[in-house]
Amino acid sequence: MIANLRERVVDLFLIAVSPGEPIDPDDFDGDPVSVLVRTGNVGWGLLIVLGILLLLLAGFYLSWRMHTFRITTEAVEVRTGIVFRSHRSARLDRIQGISITKSLIPRLVGAAKLEVAVAGQSASVQLSYLQGGLADALRADILRLASGVKAAKARAAAPEGAMTDAAEAGVVVGATVAAGDPNAPEGDGAHAPGLVQRRVDDLLSPELDPDLAPPESVVHIPLGRVIGSSVLGGSTLAMLIFAGVIVWGLTSGSAWVLFSFVPAVIGLVTYMWSRITKSLRYSIAGTPDGVRVGYGLLSTQNDTLPPGRIHAIQVGQPLLWRPFGWWTIRINVAGQSANASGDAQRRSLVLPVGTLDDVRRVLGLLLPDTSDEVLDAVTATGLVGAGGDDTYVGAPRQAAWLRPFSWRRTGYAIADGVVLIRRGIVWRSLILVPLARTQSVALHHGPVRRALGLGLVRVHTVAGPIAATLPVIGRDEAEACVADVAAGAIEWARLDVSDHWGGAGAR
Repeated sequence: MIANLRERVVDLFLIAVSPGEPIDPDDFDGDPVSVLVRTGNVGWGLLIVLGILLLLLAGFYLSWRMHTFRITTEAVEVRTGIVFRSHRSARLDRIQGISITKSLIPRLVGAAKLEVAVAGQSASVQLSYLQGGLADALRADILRLASGVKAAKARAAAPEGAMTDAAEAGVVVGATVAAGDPNAPEGDGAHAPGLVQRRVDDLLSPELDPDLAPPESVVHIPLGRVIGSSVLGGSTLAMLIFAGVIVWGLTSGSAWVLFSFVPAVIGLVTYMWSRITKSLRYSIAGTPDGVRVGYGLLSTQNDTLPPGRIHAIQVGQPLLWRPFGWWTIRINVAGQSANASGDAQRRSLVLPVGTLDDVRRVLGLLLPDTSDEVLDAVTATGLVGAGGDDTYVGAPRQAAWLRPFSWRRTGYAIADGVVLIRRGIVWRSLILVPLARTQSVALHHGPVRRALGLGLVRVHTVAGPIAATLPVIGRDEAEACVADVAAGAIEWARLDVSDHWGGAGAR
């Protein structure tokens, strides 16, 4: 309602501050407020507004009452809707991650949104809103069920040749809250002593609970590095160009420039501010249920990625970051889109900016089964290596016709169940694809590449912002790469048991 009446509010402000001829406050053609004032029906208008608000509140109440969920040994199920009912189910063995989002207003009342991400486009299941402490407990319970821990315990506790009723019929998981528990749902102030203090503690507490991960495994980003990396990004250059165009337009009397470029500058400033705030209080750590990534200042979000859900990793370095030795890390997980925006893009960014030491620690969290020797080789030659005599199979000299600057650095390696693709000279990039997560591999020979004796290799993973492509490589090396990746993918997929990371057979 305020948005629809904003024009009248602006006009009333102009009446108060405008010099010269006064403006008639009733001269608002077609304005509903003016019509009600002129006809003396202000009271009826207020009653109508009150009735609409009551209907909306009743609808919200019914929607809340009809929003139910349950967690069984098979899936997370959510039922919503009043007139049109919706029943969504997320299988536990298809869960790709669980995130808890606490926007500013929900944080003030101790609420949080829990989202279960599963493979498939728009397949996530949301629970909004839950009490903050219970949301954390519910996530831990879902991950324990998905890991196979509870199923293994049920089998161990059951008599031989028998299963408990819960294991056969499915267990509905709830949360029992004792009286006086600080995580208990909060009522009004009279029955919730310390309510304000709990909200203050929640706003000031660290994003990652120190009990969830050892301090040495947690990676943080200093504030100066966050601001510096944002300023040295490509959006800053675009903003400077737009600012120069605006100054030229003002000095030359071209007013149309203001309408064309000022909104663009506002959008860029908003994007940069959002990038900075999203990187504040950033943390990434290894927990028993997977990698935990958290970020945010006033509005916070933390994602837990169970083992075996990461399909590709890209470590990149823009040119302006090179003097400072900063890097960024993105990932592909099932359910993303290559053109995703908003939350999906932010979730793919697991390290906004970090040093080589940070990259080494994050890669150790994302690839827990990879040996330290391989990770050390990655940081030594895969990121800063210029090509030549190293552990990577490089492109031949004729590749300079297609990649005149980066052909020497372009190459690949296969080690310890991971395919590594190194490329780029202006934007350095290293892509890591676990063989157990590989979907397929393809070899392309276009007419130009055939004439040069080259090939292009694509290692296919789930859709996402990372494309594992080796743009130029010798024909014989390309065929060997395809054969090695295909054979390795079969072997490592056979050995992979990460989908039951909590069971007895997990590595």
